[in-house]
Amino acid sequence: LNTGQWSKKAIAEAKRFGAVNVAATAQDTNFSTIPERDTWELSDNAAYLHYTPNETIGGVEFTWTPEVDAPLVTDMSSTILSRPINVADYGVIYAGAQKNIGPAGLTIVIVKRELLGRAHNLCPSMLNWQVMADNDSMYNTPPTFALYLARLVFEWLKGIGGLEAMAEINRRKATKLYAAIDGSAFYANPVDPACRSLMNVPFTLADDALDKAFLAESEEAGLLNLKGHRSVGGMRASIYNAVGEDAVDALIAFMQDFEQRNG
Repeated sequence: LNTGQWSKKAIAEAKRFGAVNVAATAQDTNFSTIPERDTWELSDNAAYLHYTPNETIGGVEFTWTPEVDAPLVTDMSSTILSRPINVADYGVIYAGAQKNIGPAGLTIVIVKRELLGRAHNLCPSMLNWQVMADNDSMYNTPPTFALYLARLVFEWLKGIGGLEAMAEINRRKATKLYAAIDGSAFYANPVDPACRSLMNVPFTLADDALDKAFLAESEEAGLLNLKGHRSVGGMRASIYNAVGEDAVDALIAFMQDFEQRNG
């Protein structure tokens, strides 16, 4: 499934190893929505179906898990631990740690046992999941400091009430930010409301000539890294687990003040 930039990268990598059928794409909507399930053109006897549940650049997120006959493979780098999931629904879950788990350099991979042992002969040992499983993920020295920080994050998540509590916090953060955008004639979000991300909120200003001023003034106010990805422009607020609700409140207050002065 092609729902944005990270989906495109997965498709490009898969083409190195075999035939790829893009069963559905949101390119015709500029990746502002997710194609309806009944429009997907799935292959018979596919090895797997890959999808990216959250596209960080476009701000599009699946709120549901696809049900298909093939094993489901998913890149959860930007949504893992943001809400509960049923791990049993997936053949493979892989996720970089750098959004909600810990520092870059650590990758989490969860694989159904029945899918192990299928690696190509050319697959290096460091990428062979069977080798990793046989060695308790310790085939070589792991990134120990990253694992230590991940443990602290896991303990923190348990301490606040687990993923149910984290999901509620994330819903509150996203809901109030989208409400501020939708309630304004000065800001706009291009994403289908049914597919809006809880983690990444892109938005534009009514006059893009004000973008530089918005970014400069927001940085002065302590609101950092709001510049949208170079491929889409505008602004983007990434409100991952570590971003507190007070930070979202501060962003909303700044946005309202900026609109009053420039709208």
